[in-house]
Amino acid sequence: MTYSDLSRRQDPHAFLEHYLATHPEDVLTVDDVITANQGVTGLIYELAARGRDEMLLCRKVDGISTPVVSNMFASRRRIARMLDTQPEHLHEAFAARAAQPLPLRHVESGPILESVATDGEVDLSTVPMLRHFASDRAPYITSGVMVAEDPVTGVGNLSYHRSMIHSPNELATSLHSRGDLWRILRQYAELGRPMPVAMVIGGHPLFMLAASARVGYEVDERAIAGGLFGEPLEVVTTPKYGLAVPAWSDFVLEGTIDAAAYAEEGPFGEFSGYSSNRSTNNLMTVTAIMRRQRPILFDVEGGNTAEHLNLARIPRESEMAEKLKTRFPDVTAVHYPTSGTHFHCYVALRQRRPGQARQVMLGLLGWDPYVKTVIAVDSDIDISDDSAVLWALATHFQPHRDILTIGGLPGSPLDPSSTDDGTTSRMGLDATRGPGFEGKRIEVSEDALTRARTILTPTTSTGGTHE
Repeated sequence: MTYSDLSRRQDPHAFLEHYLATHPEDVLTVDDVITANQGVTGLIYELAARGRDEMLLCRKVDGISTPVVSNMFASRRRIARMLDTQPEHLHEAFAARAAQPLPLRHVESGPILESVATDGEVDLSTVPMLRHFASDRAPYITSGVMVAEDPVTGVGNLSYHRSMIHSPNELATSLHSRGDLWRILRQYAELGRPMPVAMVIGGHPLFMLAASARVGYEVDERAIAGGLFGEPLEVVTTPKYGLAVPAWSDFVLEGTIDAAAYAEEGPFGEFSGYSSNRSTNNLMTVTAIMRRQRPILFDVEGGNTAEHLNLARIPRESEMAEKLKTRFPDVTAVHYPTSGTHFHCYVALRQRRPGQARQVMLGLLGWDPYVKTVIAVDSDIDISDDSAVLWALATHFQPHRDILTIGGLPGSPLDPSSTDDGTTSRMGLDATRGPGFEGKRIEVSEDALTRARTILTPTTSTGGTHE
């Protein structure tokens, strides 16, 4: 299959063009020159402070040669549009598509092959990177999806890993999740060889979501990307190691990671809201830089931003919602709030018998290694609203009766409160009304609300410049 035969459905540039045309109000375009040193971060944090979450397109970023797109995943509404659904059906839509993985489609050429530098031509200073926080050690690649393949089975793996320049042809990176990529690296170490890897920087949002999918070791997330697209992921092979990477990528770095090599990196602004020095301090030696002729940097804003959290939590929520609803049919909704980073989860259910909420909470605390606190509420509580959940906690919860704790469990290595050995404790708070609860919620009649809406004129000032 040739370049001209490729489907632009998988082209992130085509996605951006289409979204600008169909939802211009949801894209903030900045034509002023902004700095690569926290300029994008400043805009995103100021938008959030104003209750706004538009996708951000910065056409001129001083210090780098490409436009920057960021904040792409900050809105659940926008992610739902990517999956052709509504926000209330986001979990079901993601789970349904991810459950239909498709084999890769190898093609002869693609935009990523328009420019290829190898060996002595490699210069990482030509790859655009942003400094996201003043506390960061250096400019970082935050949207880097590492591609690796099992040395025996060839099954691929996708995962995100923060990376900074160590030398003109080396990146310092962290495999802090110690997940499937770490397992593959151990296998290569036992074989006495470095692990071939390719880092895809950004990409189509559905490919980026697939890289966050929570699947078994034997499942290739590139096939999950095909499921999300509804057609096989079109891939080309990297020049030296033949790893399959998306043909429509903007940048791909090919190279190796040696389990014995060490390079310091960090601190970096992590999802906890803290600057983290915790790292596995791995070194990637880059042997090739592949890029489009007119690339865009699709950046992921770091820290405890809605974008950073959504990119990881939408697949997690989808997995947990499917598991819980299958095992406990009275579960109605699952939500990981931004306020709790990845450590809090809210679950709503129709509690029909004593102890049911505890059983559901134990399921969540056991299945998700990141969650430290679960709050269970009744099905009439809007768990996307922190205030509604806190109201339920304030009026339904009794500490002596409705709390459970478990200690000594593995936790997130990026949790600044976890112990030196990486363990954490977990807690469930039952804020359901429970049997025998007496109380009637106050009500406002629909007539009164309708009259109020008629009297009050809504204001819709958004400010900023949109396409």
